[in-house]
Amino acid sequence: MKILNNIYNPQNLKKVKKEDLGRLAKEIREEIINTTSRNGGHLASSLGVVDLTIAIHYVFYAPYDKIIWDVGHQSYAHKILTERKNKFNTLRTYNGLSGFPRIAESEYDSFGTGHSSTSISAALGFAVARDLKKEDYKVIAVIGDGSMTAGLAFEGLQNAGHLKKDMLVILNDNEMFISQKVGAIAGYFAKLLTASMARKFEEKVMQTVSRFRGFGSPFSKLIKRVKVMLFPGMLFEEMGFTYIGPVQGHDINNLADILENLKDMKGPVLLHIITKKGKGYAPAEDDPVKFHGVGKFDILTGKTAQNKEITYTSVFSDTLVKLAQTDSKIVAITAAMPEGTGLDKFAKSFKNRYFDVGIAEGHAVTFAAAMSADGMRPVCAIYSTFMQRALDNIIHDVALQNLPVIFALDRAGLVGEDGGTHHGVFDLSYLKYIPNLIIMIPSDENELQHMLKTALNSNKPCVIRYPRGAGTGATLDKTPHMLQIGKAAVLKDGDDICFLSVGNHVETCLQAADLLAEKNIRASVVNMRFLKPLDVYAITGMFAKTKKFITVEENVLIGGFGESIKSLLYNSGAVVECVGLPDKFIEHGNVKLLRKKYGLTPESITEKALKIL
Repeated sequence: MKILNNIYNPQNLKKVKKEDLGRLAKEIREEIINTTSRNGGHLASSLGVVDLTIAIHYVFYAPYDKIIWDVGHQSYAHKILTERKNKFNTLRTYNGLSGFPRIAESEYDSFGTGHSSTSISAALGFAVARDLKKEDYKVIAVIGDGSMTAGLAFEGLQNAGHLKKDMLVILNDNEMFISQKVGAIAGYFAKLLTASMARKFEEKVMQTVSRFRGFGSPFSKLIKRVKVMLFPGMLFEEMGFTYIGPVQGHDINNLADILENLKDMKGPVLLHIITKKGKGYAPAEDDPVKFHGVGKFDILTGKTAQNKEITYTSVFSDTLVKLAQTDSKIVAITAAMPEGTGLDKFAKSFKNRYFDVGIAEGHAVTFAAAMSADGMRPVCAIYSTFMQRALDNIIHDVALQNLPVIFALDRAGLVGEDGGTHHGVFDLSYLKYIPNLIIMIPSDENELQHMLKTALNSNKPCVIRYPRGAGTGATLDKTPHMLQIGKAAVLKDGDDICFLSVGNHVETCLQAADLLAEKNIRASVVNMRFLKPLDVYAITGMFAKTKKFITVEENVLIGGFGESIKSLLYNSGAVVECVGLPDKFIEHGNVKLLRKKYGLTPESITEKALKIL
């Protein structure tokens, strides 16, 4: 009988014998693999922390104790152990479990997350709140080594070191960059350093040397220096943390012993563990990048379904490589997403002109701005949802100085199963008000390549935002060419109603126009192409034919494309209906299902048109 069958919550877990925890880890991994093979998800990262998750819940008392998962894509085992095992098969499906921690989903999810590097700041917030309320719960943050590349993580570290609140940060290192330190000896020293006798001895020594007037302080500093020289983690020690590690992250019993010893340590503590991404599933261990975020796959072979459709990302990638072959000033920058943004191909072709800056979007933008100021042509490829983290850098370092940086915003619009933290539905709104920016929105993959060419030759800061996945299947021109900046394209001409759209919903409007044509209603369709500058002449030209307009966009309506059209036609007598996303965070689910729910289909747009005709 499976051990997992008898575990509903962490209280049940505490009754499991220590010698059986390894077997339980194997069962949890099987559950994660089976579910992600059907639903897709973040497999490799979740498999890597199964043992750690069991050890944490074995020692601590959630939900009273606060466990904060950085990014959250490694929280699958946590969900299984915290009263969600019976719903785990609904992971990332509409109305099912989220792929990330969410306060609204479970009391065991202390803090919601989906973007990286927030856990230490959040943990410190809990620790301060706890002390102000005179409570005694423990606070644990689990952060990966990738997330430690972000400045926000270090902001949290320095503030925690300064405030000296009791909290535990677990650094999950799966890059093996100091693997030579891992082994029985390192594990022994970690346990020794966390044991109460060793801590008391260190405190006694520090108290003794502090009594020597004039020499106590230098002696104290010397002792600390010796400690950090003998053991890794000098940076964390200097920031005010007690550093422990590195230790093997797949030895549950040893981890549980160490965590038990750390429970009552005073001040901020950092435990450094070494794990293997994809642990327990050979294909994921062999290719953790592929299985970091994966679609449906065959468990026996590890093979995923081959998508032969041309995607926006692949067109962007191929076009950038092509243009860079004849322009040595083009450089490419990404924030830890080379495969996701398609820049891995550029990296292979132009190694010296490719820069992965880690999870540091703000730095990426300012870094690009300075290169641009010195005559280079940087293309900064970042997901729409992650670019939110660099808004000030775009305003202050790029737009204010009118520097020709190109921002390629992948995953704009609805992205599906990753949900509210990843939907790229705010970029038109948060970028539209910034002076000097040119904002381009291709209606298909062919238009994307022309916009990239246009942006690189514009000598202005430019944004190109495009969706995830395949486009309309448009035929690609052999050579990218320049577009006239701010010029729209009239695709259908009619005098009953006019559809104005940007991006992938230009095609939706064309289909809606065909449905209206069946009812003998003539609709114009205009592909606006640019949000800034807006083609005022195209709009006023249509106004001369009809006073009824429908705008369509895959962005929140507040501050979006439709609002620009309404503002332009205000007090003109025109009727303007805007189709887009409401003022709410959109849930996770299949993109087609979400578009149907929020009225972004040809049928829904046709119904709206009939109501105003």
